[in-house]
Amino acid sequence: MQGKLVRLFIALWLLACHGAATAADGTLHVGSKRFTESYILGEVLTQTAAKVSPAQHRQGLGNTAIVLAALQAGSIDVYPEYLGTIDQEILKNTRASTLDEMRAQLAPLGLGVGIPLGFNNTYALAVREDQQDLKQLSNLKAHPDLKFGLSHEFIGRADGWPGLKARYGFTADPRGLDHGIAYEALDARQVDVIDIYSTDAKIAQYKLRVLDDDLHYFPRYDAVLLYRLDLPQRLPQAWHALQALQGTISNADMIAMNAAVEIGGKSFAAVAQARLTPAATTTKARDGLRAKLFGPDLWQLTRQHLLLVALSLALACLVGIPLGVLAAHVKALRQPVLALVGVLQTVPSLALLAIMIPLLGMIGTVPALVALFVYALLPIVRNTCTGILQVPAGLRTAAVALGLRRGVTLTHIELPLALPVILAGIKTAAVMCVGTATIAAFIGAGGYGERITIGLALNDNDMLLAGAIPAAVLALITQGLFELAEYWLARRQG
Repeated sequence: MQGKLVRLFIALWLLACHGAATAADGTLHVGSKRFTESYILGEVLTQTAAKVSPAQHRQGLGNTAIVLAALQAGSIDVYPEYLGTIDQEILKNTRASTLDEMRAQLAPLGLGVGIPLGFNNTYALAVREDQQDLKQLSNLKAHPDLKFGLSHEFIGRADGWPGLKARYGFTADPRGLDHGIAYEALDARQVDVIDIYSTDAKIAQYKLRVLDDDLHYFPRYDAVLLYRLDLPQRLPQAWHALQALQGTISNADMIAMNAAVEIGGKSFAAVAQARLTPAATTTKARDGLRAKLFGPDLWQLTRQHLLLVALSLALACLVGIPLGVLAAHVKALRQPVLALVGVLQTVPSLALLAIMIPLLGMIGTVPALVALFVYALLPIVRNTCTGILQVPAGLRTAAVALGLRRGVTLTHIELPLALPVILAGIKTAAVMCVGTATIAAFIGAGGYGERITIGLALNDNDMLLAGAIPAAVLALITQGLFELAEYWLARRQG
């Protein structure tokens, strides 16, 4: 059994590493963050480069820190960014820097900035139109009872809430909201103030008032490309194609593209294609739940999700079962081993995924597998230890009396008797992996979570369900298969 697991692990690992290879395959790898505009711009870059050379979009990788780590690790080559973010969030400058100064600071990191796309998407705060006495950011200080609903990234950014709070003297304690649902929360009066991007299409849709930055806190956020310095030399054709995008997108253009996705219901790829090839413009209505659920990407996402679950579970079994045996047989190590795997599972999943990117130097399948492996360990180790400890002491005494070696006793007496308990632990780990694997989409590992991240970005409930339903079905199937295995094992032992 152990030999079969080893062979399965090796085969799946090779498949995963083949899927994770990026840097030397002659393909331009474009990244994007997890909000509508970044998705669209990522598609624009990808489709532009794809006209002259292979290009791939690693979409919705998360916040600035995650996408930047992927860029520095070489997992992506370029992504759309904003000058204000580069200056204050990435380079941590306290004063406005020129483009040449930014280039000089980025060069030691192996990064470059250039190709301004033509629009400025600055941060701002917005309120409902009926809040007549609020016109400037300074007015908010006179209303300490207002509820602030700010995106998680804005709350933590150097150029976000901390600096804004200090500049204007705000005392509010903001509530963290995903940017995709902030407009609906404001409209439903659950919050009173939200952070927005000035090119958001929903500003007009929800009739919001954008507050004037009267103390001039926010810098310009001109859209540019942040890229690896070796990109122009390594992929000259793709780089030349991207240079043609300079100055081609105005604020009005970007607002229209955001609206086509968020209000018109078009896909990111379709909007980008319509921008690059106007004749391709389509008036197709937003797909319903059925069309999204059984979309053409269903098999690909299923394959990716199954790979993540199967490989992480195989690795967890290879490590967890021996650890459980060790904990059961060496009393001094029992509590330290169980405490260690218990603590590992308490690390927030998204934080663990983000940590894995700089540690492993890549995004995608491999760091996701490591994170899922960590989460699968606890039930396997705990149940293995418990199952072996439940073996009657008399059987061990009889094995010693017969002269059986400890290894023979383990493989022929203890493990077979503990197998039902061990299998229950593996079942728990497998079901947990199916659910947790949806988070892996935040670092480009694919799976059903890819639909969920897009649904969050667009506040599209149908897209959310199109990702959540297959994941739930797969969890039920996984549990059912293990229940059948437990039933078969019980009958065989009976």
